[in-house]
Order: sequence, then structure tokens, then C-alpha cells
Amino acid sequence: MTKRRAETRARLLDAAFEVFAEKGFGHVRIEDVCATAGYTRGAFYSQFESLEELFFVLYDQRATAITDQVRAALAATADPSDLATFVDRLAATLPLDRDWLLIKSDFLTYAARRPDVAARLHTHRASLRAAIEERLTASALALPAEFGTAVDAARAVVAAYNGVAAELLLDHDQATAREWLARLISQLCLAPRP
Repeated sequence: MTKRRAETRARLLDAAFEVFAEKGFGHVRIEDVCATAGYTRGAFYSQFESLEELFFVLYDQRATAITDQVRAALAATADPSDLATFVDRLAATLPLDRDWLLIKSDFLTYAARRPDVAARLHTHRASLRAAIEERLTASALALPAEFGTAVDAARAVVAAYNGVAAELLLDHDQATAREWLARLISQLCLAPRP
């Protein structure tokens, strides 16, 4: 891909992020993305076959970047048994950007009605859970008996994140959302065995 084509693609993806967050996937037209990016429909079609393809590329890029960020942040913890640092890093790294959460929610709703698309969502969710599971497995501390395994604890952490994210969409309070996320993860991962 030439530098110019790469720049065009990047600008279209940035524009798509903006308009998908503002209007929602089902309400965006190709013309909306083109106008925001400053391009024609021809530039759009030189990069993407459809608005759906653009949406998927945008989602794939962001979801993969988030998993990579979480994995890197958790790997930076020097002591694998230090779950308090794990909680702090994870709560600080998981994105609570309202625009991304709106787009992610659109994708989840879209995928829930289309099994072929749901497979894509499943892949990203599994990658995020695996990054968390790897760190929990590396720790020497026992997880709460209710979970028993790092796989189940990682699933619970992602569920807590999704719940906090849904709350953030409604109340717009990122600081409180991040605080609640840290508290929930602490409870999930640090609660003593009975």
C-alpha cells in the first residue's frame, strides 16, 4: 500500500470512528464518512467495498490494539504474584472512552443478530480474556473459590468491565467508572477463599 493510500485509509477510519460514535452504525451513510474525512465516494470505494466492511475494519483495529495494550500493561508488572498491581494496571488500561464504547455496543448488537459476524467478536473477546488469564495464571495467589480457575476469573473480569462500560454510557462519569472497575476487579481477583 502506498503512503498516500495508507493516509487515505487512516483518514477514512478516523472519520468513521467519529461519525459511528455520533450517529450509530445503522444511521451512518458512506457520504457522512466521506464528508468528515474530506474525500469523495471514489476514495471510499478505493479502500472499502462497503460501509459494513469499514465498520469491521475499524472494530478489528481498535479491539486488537486494546488487547495488545492490556497484555503489555499486565506484562510490565514485575512480580507476578502482585495482584494489587495487576488490578491497578488492568483498571487503568481497559478503555473507558465513551465514543469507543458506543461503537463497540453497536458492533455487539449487530453481531448478536448475525452468527458469522459474532465469530469475529468472539475472537476479540477471547483474546482479551486470554491476556487477563495469562496474568492470573502467572500469579501465585489463589483465586476465589467461586471461580476456581483463571479462565473463569478472566471471564468475570471482562463481564465486570462490560457492566461498568454500560453504566458509563449512561452517566458519563469516567472517573467513577474507573474506580468501580478497580473495585470490582479487586473483589473478583483478591477475595480470600472461604
